[in-house]
Amino acid sequence: MRTFAILAAGGSGSRMGLPYNKVLQPLQGRTILSRSICLFDGIVDRMILVCRPEDFSTVRHEVDLSPVSFPIQIVPGGMTRQASVLNGLKALDAAPDDVVLIHDAARCLTPKRLIAEAVYSCISDGPCVPGVPAVNTIKLCKPYPFVTSTLDRSALFEIQTPQVFPFGLLFSSYLQAESDGFQATDDASVVEHAGIPLRIIPGFRWNLKITEKEDLVIADAFLNHQSPSAFRIGMGYDVHQLAENRKLILCGVEIPFEKGLLGHSDADVAVHALMDALLGAAALGDIGHLFPDTSPEYEGISSMILLEKVTALLRQNGYVPVNTDLTIVAQRPKLAPFISEMRKNIAAALFCDASRISVKATTTENLGFEGRQEGISAQAVCLIQTASADQSAGSCIPPEDSVQGKP
Repeated sequence: MRTFAILAAGGSGSRMGLPYNKVLQPLQGRTILSRSICLFDGIVDRMILVCRPEDFSTVRHEVDLSPVSFPIQIVPGGMTRQASVLNGLKALDAAPDDVVLIHDAARCLTPKRLIAEAVYSCISDGPCVPGVPAVNTIKLCKPYPFVTSTLDRSALFEIQTPQVFPFGLLFSSYLQAESDGFQATDDASVVEHAGIPLRIIPGFRWNLKITEKEDLVIADAFLNHQSPSAFRIGMGYDVHQLAENRKLILCGVEIPFEKGLLGHSDADVAVHALMDALLGAAALGDIGHLFPDTSPEYEGISSMILLEKVTALLRQNGYVPVNTDLTIVAQRPKLAPFISEMRKNIAAALFCDASRISVKATTTENLGFEGRQEGISAQAVCLIQTASADQSAGSCIPPEDSVQGKP
């Protein structure tokens, strides 16, 4: 018997006022999507990630950076959540008795123990969904805004994901719903439509589906409460010589200039300083040790690729960047027109908002080697955060939720 997860990530950010898919929103140094992917490590054998075709490249980048032990296949979503899940089911090569978990990617705070318990419950007693008793009085308003009736709160439950089913049962229920033209907002309703009984297992109040802006505030507060953060500061400094017949690359931006920086890689002096600051804050060595200039592997390589490797290393060791302040010292050329793009590049590599990235440029008033235009130097200061294990990509499980192996 195998276990599969279908992660529904086909939404948008409209209700949060975002111009992009809300699951790509950073949350304490990692995207909501990355956090949700990691929840299933050690529990499932394979994951199908369903998203909008226009998000494929960004989602693929997130998948490639997720340190999980199972393969992930990305498939296109449909016009509705129901159609998207059906696409995911069709992509599975599963036996009827294999277990399938359907999870909303926007629920990135789901306790790992809930996922494990849901799988065990499905294997033991059949399909199940997590839920919590309703705490608010629910009124039926049809037509809105007039109250038609007040529902019995004692019999009401707020349903969550993951919802867990034997593959054969769920797939046949979805095909029947498609044939009947039945539309539902969750997988349990599809199975109910097929006349199959379901059980509720205890959910968790903090298994929040991040939908509105306020939900991000709640999620951020929850992660801070889980494990009080510790902060560490790092600084970095680097110098590269200016030379003919070289491109001038700074923070991943190619700057039009008659000279470029000399080095084994692309010689991006600013990113080199930043990497050393990050590594120093985490006491993980320096770039000379990690990416030696004697290695052919790094000859001519983009320093932005190396910065992504450093970010991944930080995550694996339980750290996330908080903010950075980077100063580039050059007499020429003028760098002001390129600062905005530099900040965006750094923010993308560190998985944080550009508002946390400062890039400044200054001259030395014609003094020193920078003033004589012999080279360019850069200095960086950064703050990193050690938080709950749930924030580190190397160990995506909060300590109290640790589950060894599968149930």
